[in-house]
Amino acid sequence: MVRAYSQEHTYKHPWERVTSASWRKFADPENKRTLSHILEVDTLSHRLEPSSGKLYTTRAITIHAPGPWFLRKIIGQDICHCVESTVVDAKSRSMQLATRNISLQKFVEVEEKIRYEPHPENPNGWTICRQETSIRIKPLSALASMAEKIEQRCVEKFQHNSAKGREVMERICKYLEAESRGFSV
Repeated sequence: MVRAYSQEHTYKHPWERVTSASWRKFADPENKRTLSHILEVDTLSHRLEPSSGKLYTTRAITIHAPGPWFLRKIIGQDICHCVESTVVDAKSRSMQLATRNISLQKFVEVEEKIRYEPHPENPNGWTICRQETSIRIKPLSALASMAEKIEQRCVEKFQHNSAKGREVMERICKYLEAESRGFSV
């Protein structure tokens, strides 16, 4: 069975500021407490396509393995490696991120897609973030009857972490806004 959910959030900041905050989200030491499930982020590749002006980036992200503690005990691993692919199209003001796990795939598959675009009601002042996540626990003979409950716990954890990520993004956007006005926060 697959658990999927989607969320939308409106940042009352322009697209350029929100996407700048997205790049800084994992780098700011102040955010390490809030995003404590993120252990490491490394840029694997980036390239700017001259003809289209699109930026393509791939990052490796190491996180605490999702799911309840007993699942981590059963699989014998408490970290998970993920790959994030990002496409930024400054001309159309679109940033798309797709993240999926590359470890623990015989136990769980997680895919997250995030898209930042100018909000249709206020395209120069607000940004809409659309997030879609799917989580699939692969049935283990001992856990087949619990797979649905485990998926639900994973969804709850991902939603909690998403809220923490939005909190960090808002904080960075406010910092960038103050910085652009010449104030310090």
